[in-house]
Amino acid sequence: MHERRMVELAQALADAKSRQDVSAALRLFHPDILLEVPAFGTTARGTAANGKALRRFFASFPDYAVTLEGSASDGDSLVCWGTARLTMTGDRFGVRPDGSCAVLPVFIRFTFRDDLIASERFFFDLSVLCAGSGVSTDAVRRTLFPGTPGTERSAR
Repeated sequence: MHERRMVELAQALADAKSRQDVSAALRLFHPDILLEVPAFGTTARGTAANGKALRRFFASFPDYAVTLEGSASDGDSLVCWGTARLTMTGDRFGVRPDGSCAVLPVFIRFTFRDDLIASERFFFDLSVLCAGSGVSTDAVRRTLFPGTPGTERSAR
């Protein structure tokens, strides 16, 4: 796929997600789409699972907006970088956010198949999100990764 088309698809996805338009986002995905968000420890495969993941994400971050600022391609994949703005709401992460809008750098690796996005791996620093939301990174990690070494509560 030509790099220009990859960028068009990535930008269309960024626009759809910034509008919280799940239907528009799903139209850009290959049926076997794989979404990975390492900071949250989540994966979703297929359009149904991705629709559910996006709806859950937008429930937690209803004002999510991302701006893509640059990209690079190796001919098979595309990496984009930019800035996400989002306000954490609710109690999904086991904490009470303070209502602040977090601003964080992001980078996203995409692959493509059949003129659609075949995978999206979305990277950001969880601690930057937590600091910008007024919550403890350790508390969020305990919720996201229960029982993982390093996330236990310290005995006091």
